[in-house]
Amino acid sequence: MATDEYDSDPVPGAALTDAELEALHEVELGLEWLQRAQGCLLEFHHATGHGMDHLDDAERLLRESGHDDLADAIRTQLLPHGVVDGDRWSYDVLEDFQGTLLAETAALEARVREELADGRRHVPERRQERQWKERADRDGDSP
Repeated sequence: MATDEYDSDPVPGAALTDAELEALHEVELGLEWLQRAQGCLLEFHHATGHGMDHLDDAERLLRESGHDDLADAIRTQLLPHGVVDGDRWSYDVLEDFQGTLLAETAALEARVREELADGRRHVPERRQERQWKERADRDGDSP
């Protein structure tokens, strides 16, 4: 059961039009999906780092085995190589995403929430929760 300062609202977001409620929900969902994308970029960043660590180990092992030409190829061609444009590393991509689209979307989402719903989060879900609870209470009284 949700418990917060908005539980006393008879119908959360009641003053919002259907279009405003839908727009608020879409902005919240947009931010949530971009947060999921950030998780994918984190996974990409970590997987790239682990792959590069293995190549670094392979360079050493190849050199110890007398395969200097293969070790040199790893050292000079692969290890210094970025994931985008040959120069940008995975952390660059992650940081750029976090500092631009994700940050800007989070700021807009907060602004939309503030202007439409007094800063309240998940207003459509709160309304749905309240409706379902009322329906359960109402239907629970019937035989």
